[in-house]
Amino acid sequence: MHYHIHAIDPKAHLFEVTLTLTSANPFQVFYLPAWLPGSYMIRDFAKNIINIDAKENQLPLSVTQLDKQTWQLNNQGSDISLCYQIYAWDLSVRTAHLDTNHGFFNGSSVFLAAKGLEPQPHSVTIAKPALTELAHWTLATSMTRTTGDQFGFGDFSAQNYDDLIDHPVEMGELTIETFFAAGVPHDIVLSGKHRANMTRLAKDLSAICEYEINLFGTPAPFKRYVFMTTVLDNGFGGLEHKASTALMCSRNDLPQSLDAPVDKGYRTYLSLCSHEYFHSWNVKRIKPAEFTPFDLSQESYTEQLWAYEGITSYYDDLITFKSHCIDQAGYLTLLSQIMTRVYRGQGRFKQTLKQSSFNAWTKFYKQDENAANAIVSYYTKGALFGLFLDLTIRTETQGRNSLDDVMRQLWQQYGLTEIGTDPLSHQRIVETILDRPCDDLFAYLNNTHDIPLKELLAQVGVAMTLRASEGSADLGGGDAKGFNIGFGAKTKAESFGLKVLSVNQYSPAHQAGLSAGDLLIAADNLLVTSQFEQQLQSLTIGEQLKLHWFRRDELMQGQLPICAAALDTVSLTIDQPNKTALWFS
Repeated sequence: MHYHIHAIDPKAHLFEVTLTLTSANPFQVFYLPAWLPGSYMIRDFAKNIINIDAKENQLPLSVTQLDKQTWQLNNQGSDISLCYQIYAWDLSVRTAHLDTNHGFFNGSSVFLAAKGLEPQPHSVTIAKPALTELAHWTLATSMTRTTGDQFGFGDFSAQNYDDLIDHPVEMGELTIETFFAAGVPHDIVLSGKHRANMTRLAKDLSAICEYEINLFGTPAPFKRYVFMTTVLDNGFGGLEHKASTALMCSRNDLPQSLDAPVDKGYRTYLSLCSHEYFHSWNVKRIKPAEFTPFDLSQESYTEQLWAYEGITSYYDDLITFKSHCIDQAGYLTLLSQIMTRVYRGQGRFKQTLKQSSFNAWTKFYKQDENAANAIVSYYTKGALFGLFLDLTIRTETQGRNSLDDVMRQLWQQYGLTEIGTDPLSHQRIVETILDRPCDDLFAYLNNTHDIPLKELLAQVGVAMTLRASEGSADLGGGDAKGFNIGFGAKTKAESFGLKVLSVNQYSPAHQAGLSAGDLLIAADNLLVTSQFEQQLQSLTIGEQLKLHWFRRDELMQGQLPICAAALDTVSLTIDQPNKTALWFS
């Protein structure tokens, strides 16, 4: 089975794919996945397919569409070909994008699968763009190359269809740097305008990758790895693959010198790389039984995403610290911000971690303005559960064991054997390490209680403080005092008034009657500005403030109760340095 893909018209954002097959079944069925692993929402990639033409022995062949993503041929023989175009204008890490600046695609959005023939070897030719002015483009992918230069167009092979679609492709004017970690070559590939210091990137990513490979144990599960990043004026995202990751970042997130301090943007980018690289083990190879194999035609439900995204989210920042890319204070700031995101949402009292995992397809990936009041993230609260397990294991074993040992056992028992984990796999391993039943620990997956972290953090020398927020720019951490008076709504300044983006349940804004989409225009008969929350601080608890706002075109009013600000912002500080080795060593 062979595919030929080329950028036939970058100005119209069109790839053309020709599929030739010499072992087709009679009335062969083809389909395109509805989603791709790592992004748990139905994407309906088939909506971008244009005009499928089929031939048998060079003669036209009728094609019948069976549903939104499936087609059947009226073939009798085994030698057939399909030709179709893909509209590629989704600038994300999930689908396909093409213009005269660059091209990108995930195989799941461009390569039709032949039903029943997925286990067979697949091959693909990736041709140079049709425009001569783009003939200088290069190409990066982790797919096995059979012809062509290392970063040139050419021929590639895959063991089967799942392998074919697990290697995204980036093409364009690429900046490339190579480093080695544990003896394995790693390529950093940047697409887009940037001023990144590639030597600095290689130095820091090498430290992160080396740490993660050693955590799970050598050899690494891949022979080569590729970090592909689309650089934009403002962007963020990542998607894991077995031997590569597709990323997006702001150009301001990349380091511009070899020795500049790690700022907030670069810290975010390093954590993103750390996160997706950790997935090479934790979800790409160690994965839930429900994902072995994936059913890409419809939703695949699991209650275990807390373990795969949550534990990975715990490790991503921690490893940037333990690999010496950021300092201790920087790490505690990142952890404080994750904790703050959990503590600011009422949804943590309404949805368990297992429920959050199971409902990723709708409630997490299709969030609305009420999400913080209705759901909890398996990323953020899952990270806190990972912290909870790690500190519990460290304290109960006096530092002899940690969550690292759990991950290594998962790798040995499930990753290397390709057996999917069941809902009790993680608990059984923790119980073996602690030599006791652990229902008390894993109960937090099934209830909506706050995970008891303050006492555990104290045992490793870290003081956890809950304080009030200091406004929308206060993400957590630091030593800010916080506001005395609370408001409880996220807003955005408009040319006239404040647009309400979301309202926290039970907050003063909620009690006043404000809702998402409202335009708050006046308080105490005076124009509201971006300084509204700061101005509230001059009022006295127990007062009421008259508000006016527009909901659509209707003028509304309500009374804002002046109440003490909620203590929902976390700050972490070292107060007993002699104890931190239990966690940070």
